[in-house]
Amino acid sequence: MSLITTAEEKKIEVPKLLPESRVQDFINDGYLTMPGLVTSEELEELKADTLKIARGGYPSRTFEPIDARLSDDDVLRHILCIHQAHYISPVMKKYIQHPKICGVLSQITAAHLPFWDGSVKCMQSMLFVKPPSFQGQAWHQDEIYIPTRDRSLIGAWIAMDDATIANGCLWVIPGSHRSGYLYPQRPHNNPDEFDASRESYGFDESAEVPVEVKAGTVVFFNGYLLHRSRKNRSNIYRRVLVNHYMNAWSLLPWGTIKDDQGNSVSVASADRRLIIPVAGHDPYAWKGTVPGGDDVFLRKCKANEAAL
Repeated sequence: MSLITTAEEKKIEVPKLLPESRVQDFINDGYLTMPGLVTSEELEELKADTLKIARGGYPSRTFEPIDARLSDDDVLRHILCIHQAHYISPVMKKYIQHPKICGVLSQITAAHLPFWDGSVKCMQSMLFVKPPSFQGQAWHQDEIYIPTRDRSLIGAWIAMDDATIANGCLWVIPGSHRSGYLYPQRPHNNPDEFDASRESYGFDESAEVPVEVKAGTVVFFNGYLLHRSRKNRSNIYRRVLVNHYMNAWSLLPWGTIKDDQGNSVSVASADRRLIIPVAGHDPYAWKGTVPGGDDVFLRKCKANEAAL
């Protein structure tokens, strides 16, 4: 088809870093760690930009800056998460398109699908700070929040600090993605340990393992993988930039069943185009993309507000 030929002419080339054995590990386990994928200099750039965003360093109609009179440390202690920071920050957008990260994504995102050509797109960024004393998030699967049509949702979790059991690292249940089953959710009864998000239930937790990693490591995990994080019981931050991606060939029926002109469409054809192609090509480039900027928002650390 001519449309696909046109898309192929704009192919995004990225390096292939993984041997086939590690691709198979991801297919089997649902997660993969890549130490040292982000350099110390790049981590410093991310940390500095976190403060710039929080202090209102980029124009935004929807983002309310932290009080400029506060110290850097107090600014960070306010922040749980900045959603969609890449809409306003060119630095955060650069790390969505980081060549090595996207190279790995081009090998594993939809490696469970025959004939997949390595094309990947991004739809979300979440910049977590997780200061000391702040809660984690109970068991969940990311696919509950961002639906895909082919089980290709994947998170790329960039550790900006060492992530340890003490400061609230990820815990995962290896292989829990394989069935493609979305577990039911309910309110939890542990507000000291976890935030207000609902918890998934109905499975054996005994196989969970901690994913302790050094700063600069990127953890990749499938959207059906059961995972959680616990409260930060240390005196250091657990800063993370986690970006979410999927197979570029799959439509993204996320948050709307209307097209870009506001017309009603069937669920089967719904496709959010507020995306960034990052590897291979965009088969739906003829649809165009939607610019971001209207829903950057900050989740503050209520656990720390009283102490500031």
